[in-house]
Amino acid sequence: MAEPSGVDPLLIDAAVFLGASVVSVTLFRRIGLGAILGYLAAGAIVGPHVLGLIEGAERVLHFAEFGVVLLLFVIGLELRPARLWRMRAEIFGLGFAQVMLTGLAIGTALVWSGVLEAPGAIALGAALALSSTAFGVQILRDRGEFTRPHGDRAFAILLFQDLAIVPILALVAFLGPGGGVAEDGWLQFAKAVGALVAVVLAGRYGLRPLFALIARVRAEEIFTAAALMIVVGASLLMQLAGLSMAMGAFIAGVLLAESEFRHQLETDIEPFRGLFLGLFFMGVGMSVNWAVVLDNWWVAVAGAFGLYILKALILLVLTRVASSSWADALRISALLGQGGEFGFVVLGVGAVAGLWPPMMGALVAAIVTLSLALTPVAVLLCDRVLVRRRPQDMSDINHMDEAAAAPVVVAGFGRFGQVVARILKQRGYDVTLIDNDPDRIRIARTFGNKVFFGDLRRADMLRAIRAGEARAIFICGDDPEANAIAMKKLRTRLPDLPIFCRAADRFEELRLIQLGATGVVRETFESGIALARAALDVLGDGAVADEVIEEFRRRDAELLRLQGEFGAEAGYARMRESYSLEDKR
Repeated sequence: MAEPSGVDPLLIDAAVFLGASVVSVTLFRRIGLGAILGYLAAGAIVGPHVLGLIEGAERVLHFAEFGVVLLLFVIGLELRPARLWRMRAEIFGLGFAQVMLTGLAIGTALVWSGVLEAPGAIALGAALALSSTAFGVQILRDRGEFTRPHGDRAFAILLFQDLAIVPILALVAFLGPGGGVAEDGWLQFAKAVGALVAVVLAGRYGLRPLFALIARVRAEEIFTAAALMIVVGASLLMQLAGLSMAMGAFIAGVLLAESEFRHQLETDIEPFRGLFLGLFFMGVGMSVNWAVVLDNWWVAVAGAFGLYILKALILLVLTRVASSSWADALRISALLGQGGEFGFVVLGVGAVAGLWPPMMGALVAAIVTLSLALTPVAVLLCDRVLVRRRPQDMSDINHMDEAAAAPVVVAGFGRFGQVVARILKQRGYDVTLIDNDPDRIRIARTFGNKVFFGDLRRADMLRAIRAGEARAIFICGDDPEANAIAMKKLRTRLPDLPIFCRAADRFEELRLIQLGATGVVRETFESGIALARAALDVLGDGAVADEVIEEFRRRDAELLRLQGEFGAEAGYARMRESYSLEDKR
């Protein structure tokens, strides 16, 4: 595109990117196809192969990959190491099986059809076996399904795929003409292991003291800069070792998941994550060579659908064998049927290695991109299928008369929400329950409860339960992130409504209070106090137990106030200083 004289081309590119994304994403969200498809369409339109408003798709895509890196860092912050350890069977069992079986199936199909010789078919099959981490994780987050069973398994598969990047690159080099098992392969493996160990050690022993030091300075911009520095540093180290940049950021996030700085880091990173991730999706759209697609349109379309269907079928079988329900297996299959962004890297490496001609690489890149565009549509179709499969009592559950919506709403009918709902019903309140787990819904209905199947974060759900007329709403879900989003949306729409929330820990409690919760209860706080009260009785301090517990509650409330005002670390320091002065008096 010709640029006006005297105008910075960077400003022109920025204006084009932002304008195209605003228009396209708004339109696609309006028609129910989601933001990701909107970004893809925007990139395709402004890219070099349609309007030509932006040149250099590869440069944009490489730069915007930082969005995927930031996304994995935020995901890491939400995954405590203990939960990651519990997922090890899915990561190395289900993930390994998916990559191996899918790669073999695609490679075999390429050989039988005469498209490629065996070496090229094996390499391309391995590359196409990988799915898109950016698409899969973002869709799970947007839908609040990241911590649900199918979300756990889908993420475990994606995590193994990221770990498989180095072996696949080594495989491509080995299969190329003149390739072989060289010392470089062992050196690359040693570098990868060394990089992983370095990130883990630095994260475990260096990050918390670093952020504690920065927190004492009380300069928010330095905290944000430090967070970005950690992400960039971990990503750079992984890239130098030949691993996925996103893997380094993810590990750094996991190591900070149990720190007191977790929510502050997430808040600081979030704006950058959204911006770069949108740019990444636009870069993917820009990279499609539409001339190649139009010249071979039937191959591109058939290839995209064939790839998606083959991967989805293999995932469906594997997840069912791994004891997933039919609904969860269908969700995982729909979510991970596409090719991945890593495929673009392998296509270039394979072409250089002589495993396939460059023109074929361009066509396969178009197939991968079209398969990415199919993802939001496949997920929506999966939802429609599951709604039709749902038993009659489930499908009609939200079509109650609006007058049935009760003045007290409990969102989340797990262990915590059940206790809240039972006590309220025992007192005579008319309670409406909301949950998105079919099994919990059936249990709740057997006791005569009025139940809505859905999500409190959706505007149509708020209308259905007549949230504006509710006397109070209790947010008791199992997912802290979903609870926070629901709290934020409710408070924005209903500023005066009493809203009470469940919190996983004190940092969640601080976050919910800052979002405007009327009251917050930590899920283990009261049970811990009850056990301590029993301990005092047994130890002979029963006479002063009530006084001791009351003092503990007062101090904990004061600490919470200080941490809310000054931050977790600084608030704790002020509390300690305050009681130190009292002791001196």
